[in-house]
Amino acid sequence: MACPKKKTSKSKRNMRKAVWKNKAAVSAQKAISLGKSILTGRNDGFFYPTEAEETEEE
Repeated sequence: MACPKKKTSKSKRNMRKAVWKNKAAVSAQKAISLGKSILTGRNDGFFYPTEAEETEEE
């Protein structure tokens, strides 16, 4: 016979939420940093087509 599960404490729930939100904050920070480096032209590991290359092909 099935028995009900025990209730998760508030502290465990809050810890899980904090970890989840921290992961999102870290990835958002990385995205902002990548965007800033692309705008300034100091990026090394990200390749994207530029308008100059597109006009040369036409």
